[in-house]
Amino acid sequence: MNYTESQFYTTSFMNKRVSFRDHHLLSILHLFDGETLPLDIFLRYYFRVHTAVGSKDRKEICDKVYGMVRWRGLLDHLIKEPLSWEARLQAYASPLFEKSKQNPLLPPHIRVSFPQDFYTLLTTSLGESKAEEFCLSSNESAPTTVRVNLLKTTRETLLNKWKRSYLISPCSHSHTAIRFEEKINFFATEEFKAGEFEVQDEASQLIAGLVDIKPGERFLDYCAGSGGKSLAVAPKLPRKGELFLHDIRTRSLQEAKKRLKRAGIQNVQLLPYDSPNKLRLKGKMDWVLVDAPCTGTGTLRRNPDMKWKFEKETLTRLIETQKTLFQEALAYVKPGGHIVYATCSVLPQENEAQSTYFLTHFPLTQVGEAFSSFPKRGEMDGFFGIVFKKNKL
Repeated sequence: MNYTESQFYTTSFMNKRVSFRDHHLLSILHLFDGETLPLDIFLRYYFRVHTAVGSKDRKEICDKVYGMVRWRGLLDHLIKEPLSWEARLQAYASPLFEKSKQNPLLPPHIRVSFPQDFYTLLTTSLGESKAEEFCLSSNESAPTTVRVNLLKTTRETLLNKWKRSYLISPCSHSHTAIRFEEKINFFATEEFKAGEFEVQDEASQLIAGLVDIKPGERFLDYCAGSGGKSLAVAPKLPRKGELFLHDIRTRSLQEAKKRLKRAGIQNVQLLPYDSPNKLRLKGKMDWVLVDAPCTGTGTLRRNPDMKWKFEKETLTRLIETQKTLFQEALAYVKPGGHIVYATCSVLPQENEAQSTYFLTHFPLTQVGEAFSSFPKRGEMDGFFGIVFKKNKL
């Protein structure tokens, strides 16, 4: 979807004196109301049109936009009717806002700024203490992490190259992860253009690491999207073996094709949902990854607008979709092969409960312990992953 200058114009506050930054801040917030695009993509379109907004202004505007979206519930409690983004902006700058975060007399869902139904689901699923911890961490900014492409370089090489220009550090869990303490325009760097790295959370990298594939084997990424996990698995199959990327979203596969080319990955085939080649691949895969569609609770801090769009019915629908996709993907695993089920959710309904269902209904054996991470301040996102081996007949 493309926007024009006229679509990025609002007169709701034009008669008031506001700063250059607040003018754009309020424009964004007004225009985003009712928008179906994720906030990060919407902001990308906005600044693509408004080229006069410099990098420092963009950073300040984005930080405040994300903060106000995250804390909208608490802000609405502090202001009088009628609700407006102008009033929320005023409340956001008030000392009362910070004090209210510690007010034990406020209802818990308001104090942590979550919709009541969503907060109730979290307390039921995680317990009150864990639910509050989750909500507060979801109201923080997520760390920025990249994955080194071992087909083209090493982590040590990039660390030595970047340490003179950026605040960076090697991550402690994934040997391909580097954390940035500041946001930069990664896509403009020569290293990105050369395919030497991709932006990817450390937990997401660890999920790809569960695919313990050997050179010469076959791998199918069944819900590949734009190929993030496949890009991380590919260095394990340097010109020996085959990767297959499947998804129902043709546009996502086309984006994956560009990323794979930039990364120097050639032993790969794209499988659109209507590909005639799918049938011949059934029962032939050594490894299959089902990175299932989920509530995305583990990455909610990156998409804070999603919590205000949450509906309980969505979880019920997703659980059934996950079961269907897993069963479909399992048909491609050869006897003795492996299948990895993964989500970016912290909800047991999508993780542990599904794992139990799969073990009960399909000829599978669990391999090792399940991986799970929980979003905490300054740490990796919330992911879940588990490996199964398909029993031989």
